[in-house]
Amino acid sequence: MNRSSNHFDDDLNQCVETMRDGSKSFFAASRVLPSRVRDPATALYAFCRITDDIADAADATAESIHTLQERLTAIYAGHPGDIPADRALSEVVRAFDIPKELPLALIEGYEWDTQYRTYETFDDLLDYCARVAGTVGAMMCLIMGKREPETLARACDLGLAMQLTNIARDVGEDALNGRIYLPLQWLREEGINKEEWLQNPQFNESLSRVVARLLKEADLLYKQAEIGISDLPWDCRPAIQAARLIYAEIGRELERLNLDSVSVRAVVSKQRKLVLLTQAASAIIAKFSNRRMAKEAHCSIQFLIDAVSKTPHIRHYGGTIYERLTWVVDLLERVEERKREAELSVEDRFQAGGFG
Repeated sequence: MNRSSNHFDDDLNQCVETMRDGSKSFFAASRVLPSRVRDPATALYAFCRITDDIADAADATAESIHTLQERLTAIYAGHPGDIPADRALSEVVRAFDIPKELPLALIEGYEWDTQYRTYETFDDLLDYCARVAGTVGAMMCLIMGKREPETLARACDLGLAMQLTNIARDVGEDALNGRIYLPLQWLREEGINKEEWLQNPQFNESLSRVVARLLKEADLLYKQAEIGISDLPWDCRPAIQAARLIYAEIGRELERLNLDSVSVRAVVSKQRKLVLLTQAASAIIAKFSNRRMAKEAHCSIQFLIDAVSKTPHIRHYGGTIYERLTWVVDLLERVEERKREAELSVEDRFQAGGFG
């Protein structure tokens, strides 16, 4: 990507303003990322933010979604519309070989929102989360230069966890908009009728158990996602670890509020964020001991990983001296990691009686 382009710089500045006004959390977190990642990530999130606002509008229709799909087609054809976020994203998807299936799945998730879809099972809910959040995790992973299936899976896991946290936090707000994302199966098990509850959304003990269950699933995904952070470039790890810690902390705030996400909104204080940011700094040298316990990709995100695997990609090692040094450090870490895993494999075989 030619970052020296005046046109791209102008479009990027517009994207920065969009994120500054509309997504303070991302804007703050993005400052921690190195510029080679921060700039394309800002373009990506600006497009996601603008399109989400369009799809989330009260008057959003099937035509609104069709318009977004047409914009995406133009972006991938290299002829984006006269919109800064579209022009910037066109540069990003070309530079990082982001398959069209990823942002297209994101828009599909938006379409499900306009249809006021509900989700019968938890797996059904994960299908939705994979589209509106797993896609973003995968695209961010590509922007950071990582395309390995396991690393992509863990990036998607982080997206899933964050979306589950959003859903747990926004139960009351979603209900006011006529939406409910909690698995209907879980609600019925607690004796909650969806239609009746939406007519008069109130917090109660039964609902708290559903929210607690959702947070438990999110925490499992946050734990899985942590494994993949050590696979990221070392100078990207603190920002991603910070995002993981801060979003997971929303769940802890909810627990302090007795899991009431109907009458109040859980917020992580600035002081607590600073503490978590300090903790996240240790991710620069993190090598998580439970790495080998990583699970296979959940079926809800496998199509995203497959799309990346089928997309040709030629990695270029140009850039500044700093960027080249970053690549060398990452390469050395990868070699060391593979050596360690090979040694562990030999040790496991020996203990299992595989020799002699």
